Amino acid sequence: MSTLLVIDDNAGVAQALALLFSLEGWDTRHADSPEKGLEVLANEPIDLVVQDMNFTADTTSGEEGVALFRAIRARHPDLPVILMTAWTQLQSAVELVKAGACDYLAKPWDDRKLVATVANLLELGQANRQLQQVRGRERRERESLASRFDLCGFVYDDPASERVLTLATQVARSDLPILITGPNGAGKERIADIVRANSSVRNGAFVTVNCGALPAELIEAELFGAEAGAYTGANKAREGKFEAADGGTLFLDEIGNLPASGQMKLLRVLETGRFSRLGSNRERQVKVRVISATNADLAAMIRAGTFREDLYYRLNVLELRLPPLAERPRDILPLARSFLGPEKMFSEGACQALRAYSWPGNVRELKNVCARAALLTAGDTVQASDLGLRDLDGRPGGDDLELDRDSVEAALKRAHGVIAQAAQELGLSRQALYRRMERFGISRGK
Repeated sequence: MSTLLVIDDNAGVAQALALLFSLEGWDTRHADSPEKGLEVLANEPIDLVVQDMNFTADTTSGEEGVALFRAIRARHPDLPVILMTAWTQLQSAVELVKAGACDYLAKPWDDRKLVATVANLLELGQANRQLQQVRGRERRERESLASRFDLCGFVYDDPASERVLTLATQVARSDLPILITGPNGAGKERIADIVRANSSVRNGAFVTVNCGALPAELIEAELFGAEAGAYTGANKAREGKFEAADGGTLFLDEIGNLPASGQMKLLRVLETGRFSRLGSNRERQVKVRVISATNADLAAMIRAGTFREDLYYRLNVLELRLPPLAERPRDILPLARSFLGPEKMFSEGACQALRAYSWPGNVRELKNVCARAALLTAGDTVQASDLGLRDLDGRPGGDDLELDRDSVEAALKRAHGVIAQAAQELGLSRQALYRRMERFGISRGK
């Protein structure tokens, strides 16, 4: 059973509210002064507070209610508080809602609206408590992961990212090849670096080869080295990446771009640890931990005959799939804040725009957007319009993502004027919804 506290110096108001709440199965406590209300809160578990704004006869300023609310918020920051006032001047209550109060109602109140507001807040409170428990467990798991492994400064908050990191640290100590899959710009090289940092060869070299950035005729020489004269322009012998990575880790990015001849030779190295430089018959022995990555559909390439199936199974002994940023939405704001730096901050509208955007370029695009915003924003607050977001279909981000008057009014109508319920439907905080109502000149009515 939920327990509500009514803080009001009018005993008749308290009795009427207690009767109304009892019909919904809610228990009610009453305090006739701010001091007694705070005492009850200090000694009993309370789920929601309904407080008056004035407690002294002939006082209408609302200053007592402001002081009480601030005292409650300081001692019980997560406790839902509904403000009630008998006076038509509601500016103090509105300002307190902007400061964190859940809602305000005018006396005489509408029973249906009050019950709906309380029920919604109690339900939200229960959901928030459950969410806090989940988030607390997730935070402890993240802290444990960070204490046991080197995460190389990887910024994340989404469970999908945590699953990838957990698996990456679990398989890091193995010598088996790892294939990291995911779209361009998602951070596959960062995952490869985390695997290396927690491997048995973490003190060895970490050599990276972008197989998609080299001409096909040079990839073999790049990987395995070449003797002088092995190809036009090879005036002296050169060491390949496998030799450079001996005793360490070799990261083969865009492995799907490796040509057939390189695929065959790579397969042999993975099987035997031996290879020959281009233009040489002498075999060389290396011990290298191979991590590869691709954004390509290797299974489709196998069916098309452009990628060797036997090589695929050699590379894909352990697979780490890094989802696109759009599938890790809780990572967006922490990453954006880390890219923006401590000198600037995002406005609420900018945060909404960042979350709403589809991020086709993933983390790489997010980093570029934040770098541009940090450079071009004159003040210390980045607005939605400063981000310059535009989806591939041409739909702009920024201010166009802000809710219009019709959307706000429709949500309020569906919620029967219950601010908490309308704000939840619109994906806004209550404070944000009040600011939009003020901007559009919308009256919530009684």
